[in-house]
Amino acid sequence: MSLVPSGLARAAVRFKPAAFVGTFVALTMASLIVTACGILLETGLRASVPPVRYANAPVVAADDQKAHFVTGSGEDREDESTPVPDRARIDASLVAKAAAVPGARTAVADVTFPVTHGGKELTAHGWGSTAFTGEKLSAGRAPAAGDVVLAGAAGARVGEHVKLTTAAGPRDFRVSGIAGGAVPTAWFTDTEAVRISGHPGRVDAIAVLPKDGVGTPELKSQVAKALGDGADVHTGDARGAVEDPGLAEAKDMLAGIGGSFGGIATAVAVFTAAGTVALSVGQRAREFALLRAIGTTPRQIRRTIATESLLVAPLAGVLGCLPGIALARWWFGQLKDKGAVPEAVDLSVSWIPLLVAAGTAVLSALLAGYMAARRPSRIKPGQALSEASVEPLPVGWIRTPLGVAATVGGVILARVAATTTGEDAANAALGVVMLFMLAVALLGPLVARGCAALFGLPLRGAGASASLAAANSRSNSRRLASAITPIVLAMAFASTLVFMHTSEDRVAADQQRDGITADHVVTSRTGFDAPTVRGAASGGGAAVGVLKTSVLLPVGSGGDRWLESASTQGVAGTAADLAKVQDLKTETGELALGKGKVALDANLAHSAKVGTGDRVEIRLPDGTKVRPTVVATYERGLGLAQVTLSADTLKEHVTSAFVTEVWTKGASAAALKRLTSHGTLLDRDDYTTAQSDDRELNAWANTTMAAVLGGFAAVAAANTLVMTVLDRRRELGTLRLIGTTRRQVLRMVRWEALLVTGAGVVIGTAIALATLVPMMKGLTGQGPYIPPLLYGAFAGSAVVLGLVATAVPARAALRSRS
Repeated sequence: MSLVPSGLARAAVRFKPAAFVGTFVALTMASLIVTACGILLETGLRASVPPVRYANAPVVAADDQKAHFVTGSGEDREDESTPVPDRARIDASLVAKAAAVPGARTAVADVTFPVTHGGKELTAHGWGSTAFTGEKLSAGRAPAAGDVVLAGAAGARVGEHVKLTTAAGPRDFRVSGIAGGAVPTAWFTDTEAVRISGHPGRVDAIAVLPKDGVGTPELKSQVAKALGDGADVHTGDARGAVEDPGLAEAKDMLAGIGGSFGGIATAVAVFTAAGTVALSVGQRAREFALLRAIGTTPRQIRRTIATESLLVAPLAGVLGCLPGIALARWWFGQLKDKGAVPEAVDLSVSWIPLLVAAGTAVLSALLAGYMAARRPSRIKPGQALSEASVEPLPVGWIRTPLGVAATVGGVILARVAATTTGEDAANAALGVVMLFMLAVALLGPLVARGCAALFGLPLRGAGASASLAAANSRSNSRRLASAITPIVLAMAFASTLVFMHTSEDRVAADQQRDGITADHVVTSRTGFDAPTVRGAASGGGAAVGVLKTSVLLPVGSGGDRWLESASTQGVAGTAADLAKVQDLKTETGELALGKGKVALDANLAHSAKVGTGDRVEIRLPDGTKVRPTVVATYERGLGLAQVTLSADTLKEHVTSAFVTEVWTKGASAAALKRLTSHGTLLDRDDYTTAQSDDRELNAWANTTMAAVLGGFAAVAAANTLVMTVLDRRRELGTLRLIGTTRRQVLRMVRWEALLVTGAGVVIGTAIALATLVPMMKGLTGQGPYIPPLLYGAFAGSAVVLGLVATAVPARAALRSRS
């Protein structure tokens, strides 16, 4: 056989393919993870929706749909942007400026808002928008003041009067015309539409139509110059984002999954794949020792291992891209089905994430192979064979100090997380799991030796097979570490992601159960007007209307602050009535409603660094800045709402100013009957269940991420266990030659599998608890909730995986020796 390194590598792969199967599987899985997360990240960066409403309006001006929070100054200045919860609007006075530019034929103030007619919701606009949407009258004429044009309203006739409920209250309008189309729609004059929309003086967007011969780029430039900083000007597909403000949030979510989670998942995948490559090289230490003994140079050894990586990694990387694309498509489809991504958004699949995935597999294999080749290539030829027969001491002068540093860092960060609250605790706790996982990976052999000594103690008295399993584990700590690490990964990450949700869900359910003191809650998709809410309190009962939305608050500490979305309820009614239907469990201050007042969840207030009597900066749903005074803090924000304001503070800053819930206590039967004619009547238990359904998306997201990362780690663990057992065929055959029965050998392998999986489960659980305890203390004020059956399923799956992944190859190895 030629000693040319490339020839050695080709021969090794050709004649001993089993030694490279595990490496191939690990690199393929790593490529799969990188591909899926990369595709979602690219989709988040490139996502767009084609314009529909604005398809015939070449230039559209609208407000920035993100709230900006600036920290620092000079070179340290940072501008953090967060999508606003609702739609940001622009000043209606800009319409005249846009219409006055030389290239504009007209500029139309576009507004979209809901009105109700006979309990049914209609979408309302100004009639001027038909200049670019193209609707035509089928009867009658365009609206004048006090008129409305209807479409899709069964039974409406020109000349009759209809009662429409708007944000300003119920009002009669004369039907001046009927337009075609089946979608229930109402058109008012442009001036009246702006006035009754619920946010007077503000418009959703300005559609600018060009004069003949004026190009879109020229018109855009003119409008942008005229409006200045008052609005952003859009053309092309960017107009679609104006129609659907939810696109910005979807883009951030996709980028977060592909970037933040993808970064963690990729790091874990690469590290695990690299460990498998190193294990494969280490298992052939005898071969490399023989090569060194017959005169092969260190450079030839390194080139051989590099060539082996290049023969295996590219194919593994390419093959991993195919299931990676399938995983990304499934993940993206699920997000669409759950309403988290607009239907018009398409998945972006380009060569970039595929090339990155394949390149990551190749670079991981090369780097891991180089690191693993350092010792066999540098050892002296005379010592090569003697050292190859004995596992070296598990002490690395680079890995060990780094592992100790990661352990110390994890302990310090866990202490920081335990002494803070809110998002600070959550962010610190996420660092805890990463540092401890890094420590386990770096200190793997030392951890494995400690586990073998600790868990091996009870095995010594459990018979010859168990005692032999304990001895094997102590003397082969590197092999044991390679098997324990992926099991720890699977347990730690899956437990952290899943039990974080179960803990929050449990606390939220408890807070709802204790905090809802109303007899009934009536919900309506179209909403309730003010007279209906006031009428619910007739007969001596208490009733409040609740408008559900979100606001943004700056949280964090020092220079690390950002805008955090917080669930919000706008209350139509008095604080006394609110106290009768909700027990928020006030901690400080006294609950009050009104202009310039706000009550906050205590954990949120702590994260925002404010207390009772302080002013807090809040971005309302449309991004408007306000600085109300904190009049109270309370404990049950997670289950009810983290922010409580008066509905009057919110109604001009949301698309629909109608309250969607009415909470009652002691209401008369007649009042309840009037309410149920507009919505659905729920008792306390029904409402709690409905609110739990709203958290499905977060639960699904956590479970999916746990399944992706835990599934990868589980496959890596099984792959590693199979590799280690197959590498021991000579050892198992020797045991059979000296008289050990087949049953005794298999029993020994099972005991070793139990030791490995038991150690992995215990360490992974400890890391998850070190992460979850401070995190949940900070977020909820309580410890984590770990459902026993769910935890048992995780632990049991790890044990079954270990037993199967060792028993099958062990039986095959013994069969080949028989």
